[in-house]
Amino acid sequence: MRVIEIAGGKGPASALTLAERAQPHAAAGEILIRVKAAGVNRPDIVQREGRYPAPPGASDVLGLEVAGEVVAVGEGVSRWTVGDRVCALLGGGGYAEYSVVDQGSVLPIPAGLDFEQAAVLPETAFTVFTNVFEDGALKAGETLLIHGATSGIGVMAIQMAKAAGARVIATSRTKAKADAAKALGADISLDASSQDLAEEIKAAGGADVVLDMVGADYAELNLKSLNTFGRWVIIASLTGTKAQIDLQRVMMKRLVITGSTLRSRPAAEKARLAKAVEQTVWPWVESGQIVPRIHLRFGLAQAAQAHAELETGDHVGKVVLIP
Repeated sequence: MRVIEIAGGKGPASALTLAERAQPHAAAGEILIRVKAAGVNRPDIVQREGRYPAPPGASDVLGLEVAGEVVAVGEGVSRWTVGDRVCALLGGGGYAEYSVVDQGSVLPIPAGLDFEQAAVLPETAFTVFTNVFEDGALKAGETLLIHGATSGIGVMAIQMAKAAGARVIATSRTKAKADAAKALGADISLDASSQDLAEEIKAAGGADVVLDMVGADYAELNLKSLNTFGRWVIIASLTGTKAQIDLQRVMMKRLVITGSTLRSRPAAEKARLAKAVEQTVWPWVESGQIVPRIHLRFGLAQAAQAHAELETGDHVGKVVLIP
């Protein structure tokens, strides 16, 4: 089968090459998927640069989510059969024509979606659900503040929060992106490059939950923006991992600061999340409250171009590879 390998160097053009590998086989508890589409995510870029290695036992091939058809099942697999249309969260191996995955990380493709739309759901839906709704405990009537609102995660977070009855304040780095976030459903959408964000957010009533993909540079902003009993959820650190914060403000506001990664969690935890996502999020998708947003599509051999596009930061929604 064809795969994309990391050949050396950090830039996409020098690092990503098309190669041939043996087709994998489904072991006990696994299914083999013929990949019809694969989502491209920022963690793929970080892994390409050598800063996010695959967890033990996972494929060294990039790619954290796919959609396709089941072509084989391993011993002990009960729910899935050959021919099923599925999407899946992977520990790695998505940039390929075939991928194997633990049966617990697999979900049916929601009614009405094609393979490309389904391929961009797992990484974002799992991430937003566990961080915003479980760790962040967002409730109907509360306000979610999203930084990087037009990223794949941001687009999903806007739609999931609105489907759950929450209010959304979005921040983006240009007016065009702020307009796009507003069109996606954000109640208030702010251009981070031209406004005093802290004052704007305060004037809008503040936030009960912050979904932070920016990191160090927004630490002070987040402390100012959160209401009493607020929850600051960190899932990425594009501007750095080290920040100084005023602990007195944390105590006075009775804030919770938390964060997580998804990829390294054990199979049983991912299976639990898959069930919760299917129960809670999939009905929102099938009712049209959540619509997968695809920015651009590339062939598998164009993985370097796909990474370069993602690195520009100009995308609204997800980039997809089509084997």
